[in-house]
Amino acid sequence: MADELAGFTVGVTADRRRDELAAMLERRGARVVLAPALRIVPLADDSDLREATRACLHRPPDILMANTGIGMRGWLEAAEGWGLAESLRSVLADTYVVTRGPKARGAIRAAGLHDQWSPDSESCEEVVEHLCRRGVAGQVIAMQLHGDRQPECTMALEAAGATVIEVPVYRWAPPTDSAPLHRLIDLVASRLVDAVTFTSAPAAEALLRAAGDRAEAVLGAFRSDVLAGCVGAVTAEPFQRRGVSVSVPARARLGALVRHLVDELPRRTVTLRAAGHQLTLRGHAAVIDGELRPLAPAPMAVLRALARSPGRVFSRTALLRTLPRGADEHAVEMAVARIRAGLDAPRVVQTVVKRGYRLRVD
Repeated sequence: MADELAGFTVGVTADRRRDELAAMLERRGARVVLAPALRIVPLADDSDLREATRACLHRPPDILMANTGIGMRGWLEAAEGWGLAESLRSVLADTYVVTRGPKARGAIRAAGLHDQWSPDSESCEEVVEHLCRRGVAGQVIAMQLHGDRQPECTMALEAAGATVIEVPVYRWAPPTDSAPLHRLIDLVASRLVDAVTFTSAPAAEALLRAAGDRAEAVLGAFRSDVLAGCVGAVTAEPFQRRGVSVSVPARARLGALVRHLVDELPRRTVTLRAAGHQLTLRGHAAVIDGELRPLAPAPMAVLRALARSPGRVFSRTALLRTLPRGADEHAVEMAVARIRAGLDAPRVVQTVVKRGYRLRVD
């Protein structure tokens, strides 16, 4: 297990549980780039949450939409601090409880409450469809929000005759330090990471928003060389809407996401024979004749470009485009020299006089 992801670089955009996810990836040999796209700001002392709680006590809801585990736990903990926890539990015990996913279900059961239904897709839209089919006219629905408001869901339920009490427990905010996120965006655009993991749809949106005028370059990388690993179907939606094929495990769990990457990333590698050697390219390393050889970003970028069209001659100018801005043709020559030295296989990359370089494929 220790080297299943050796040579691969994986970005982690989660804030909460980022260390847990990073540790699971590193145990399998991956190099991890930590770059939280968002952070969760609790609203335990927020007047809106207290007002929503009192609204639920004043007019007990018929239905509870529990969207997230952290949100439900935070709501009950805040109510505890206000001396309203027992009253709130008593009110919620009589509701028809819909949990959007396993984490929300776990929080509901840990609180001594009982859930009646969950959607297969873990999407709010499926929850709304289920409730509307069941009938919500004249009923009160307490909707525990997950970060931002969900006006489409609220309006659809109100159009069906329900009264919706929105319960804001936390909100999303930009990371305290945005430098790691912008560094990850640069790595994605340059194809210097193999995968980026996402555990929430807002994090995916935040990364693309932070990319600014590089968003199309980032999306282009995700459509081709960089795997977008999403913990579930809801998280994947921002990418799918933009035409990006994502990788989603069968179960929406961090462990399942890591195992999914262990299966998927090796399948995406380029493997060929060059100058009598078996050569496989991973994110920041090449495996030559079964031996892992890490390479610096510049030689790795040149080697990857050569491997995309094995045997084709690339001019120095063409290979220069794979290197950071400001590099010159001498940097291409240095990168080729480092490839040969790093692989300990000087014949793998052939110099074609007055034309450039090519991978000497068998």
